[in-house]
Amino acid sequence: MTQLFKIDLKEIYPLETLSEKNIASLAYHDIFDYPLTPQELVRWEAGKKVTTKNKSLTINFRNGFYFLAGREASVLKRLLRKRISARKQQIARKAGQILQFVPGVKAVFVTGALAMGNASGDSDIDLLVVTRKGRLWTSRLISLLLLKMIGFPVRKFGDKNQKDKLCLNMWLDEGSLGWSKEDRNCYTAHEIAQVVPLINKDNIYERFVWENKWVRAFWPNALKATKQQGEVDKKGSFLGNLFESLARKLQFIYMRRKITREVVTPTRALFHPHDWGKVVLSRLTLR
Repeated sequence: MTQLFKIDLKEIYPLETLSEKNIASLAYHDIFDYPLTPQELVRWEAGKKVTTKNKSLTINFRNGFYFLAGREASVLKRLLRKRISARKQQIARKAGQILQFVPGVKAVFVTGALAMGNASGDSDIDLLVVTRKGRLWTSRLISLLLLKMIGFPVRKFGDKNQKDKLCLNMWLDEGSLGWSKEDRNCYTAHEIAQVVPLINKDNIYERFVWENKWVRAFWPNALKATKQQGEVDKKGSFLGNLFESLARKLQFIYMRRKITREVVTPTRALFHPHDWGKVVLSRLTLR
């Protein structure tokens, strides 16, 4: 293993060629202890809307990674987290194989740190689920019950022990895939661009990317957005719609006392009690 860390590519990718966009990207990813390879630096080149006020940041290159000066330890941390993430990704894939059989589930994406292969040992497994139009709450109820019956550990509200637990914290109706203008920033854009599809029916992932092509204003090389057609289910049956309404009401009654800044609507359920975007943006400003 020691021999693998003797490679130095400074002459191939000289530091002098790094642009302000590259440096801004490195400053952003450093918040997550995530140094970048040359190839990743291309993919995650910052757009005009991602900037850092500190123009004097020093960048180092070692063992195939670019990182901020003094942050050499982040390279080892990233490599360790890559191994941890591989195990968690196996759990996510197994969950995806189960969820694909739930009526109404059209797509399952890995999100968060795990999508970047940067999950820590104690972290949970974040999943985004896209459902058939008009069946979000029915699909969510069936999914949670099924996972519980099979024995998958699912993280609950206030659960401090989150290690390897599934966190189904984002649910979208296929008719509500785009993010509103007030929620568009470099953090949200990165979170959207980094998702990894596990299940993808009716071109949901491609439609998701197209509906969020605004991401390219922040990370222009991160996504290739091309308009895709998909089979959007028409208005469901009377009994189906009735059960959907009942499923939503029951789940809302259960969670209403716990709601803080979560988004709970007929077409979206986003469970993020902490505004991590605000935290990340403030840290980036300091840099």
